[in-house]
Amino acid sequence: MTKLLLYLLALALGLTVLVWVRYGGGEPYPDLTTSPILPVEVVEEMLAYPEPIGNLAVSASGRLFFTVHPEARPPGNRLLEYVAGAAVPFPDGASQQTLFDTVLGITIDRQNRLWTIDHGNHGFGVARLLGFDLDTGELIHDKRFDKTAAPPGSFLQDLQVSFDGRTIVIADASFWRKRPAIVVYDIATASARRILDSDPTVAAGDYLIRSQGRDMTFLGGVLTMRGGIDGIALDENWLYFGALNGGVLYRIALADLSDPTLPDSQLASRVERYSDKPLSDGMSIDVEGNVYVTGVEHNAVFRVGRDRKPRTLIHSPRIRWPDALSFGPDGWLYVADSALSEVVFRPRSHIEANGPYHIFRLQPGTAGVPGR
Repeated sequence: MTKLLLYLLALALGLTVLVWVRYGGGEPYPDLTTSPILPVEVVEEMLAYPEPIGNLAVSASGRLFFTVHPEARPPGNRLLEYVAGAAVPFPDGASQQTLFDTVLGITIDRQNRLWTIDHGNHGFGVARLLGFDLDTGELIHDKRFDKTAAPPGSFLQDLQVSFDGRTIVIADASFWRKRPAIVVYDIATASARRILDSDPTVAAGDYLIRSQGRDMTFLGGVLTMRGGIDGIALDENWLYFGALNGGVLYRIALADLSDPTLPDSQLASRVERYSDKPLSDGMSIDVEGNVYVTGVEHNAVFRVGRDRKPRTLIHSPRIRWPDALSFGPDGWLYVADSALSEVVFRPRSHIEANGPYHIFRLQPGTAGVPGR
């Protein structure tokens, strides 16, 4: 009996070490914050909601949509629109359970279509892309990805649509599989290509996120929250991207991404290191080419100008985990605060006690394309 117990203890210890080697560890990341360009008073609270906010998108007419973060395991609505001071399910309450499972990323294209991406429980279910016509509210596109595009352990969670409305770019942060990638989707043919799989430019760095005084580690430090390519920003010609646990902002030409004849080896050589960045979640871009990047460790939104230097645009302790970004009309930049340090691996009682959760907005001084 004693030998059996010793054997089981040794086995458990060995498995713990293996898990830690693959999923644990990490070093602190340097603080890149500078004196904020804007005073904290410019940050306005747009809405408060009892469930953690996931991503958001604002249309050219000012319609505000947001998801409830799937890591909160929401029992009710997943996708909502903020209408006349209230959050109402979109497209309706009856379809919340049939259309959405773990929906997170949303965006609105220039054709006034709302797109959502559902990672399908980290790829162990069915990852699903939906498109809605905002003029009619009708579901106009429904794509269920196979395991080639969204394998088990994947995490399809952010997406952007090209200006011509033909191509969707999706980021796979791959928390569990540890093989992040970019998925390029052709709307007309409903075909998906998985590219730059495990390339260093999309991979997570060996950094430990610290947010709201909490190290984002779990199970006694055996697991570290570490994700690959997360936020992405797309203008007419370039895709900007970087890993959640990464310190570099990259870019690649949309024309190269959209070329199915280019193998990964050639694509990788065309990725350009653009600038340093903080450990980040969401991204956006304005009409002048400034890239906006959230700083999840420092309650901040950074702006990377044409000089390729990251500067703190705004710092606000009210924004616990600045997540997704979306420009709306009239120069407003909206910030979803998912407060993930209060959500990931937390019981429902803790999540509920730390609500409400918020969307904020501010005017950075330059306009962006609404919805992205």
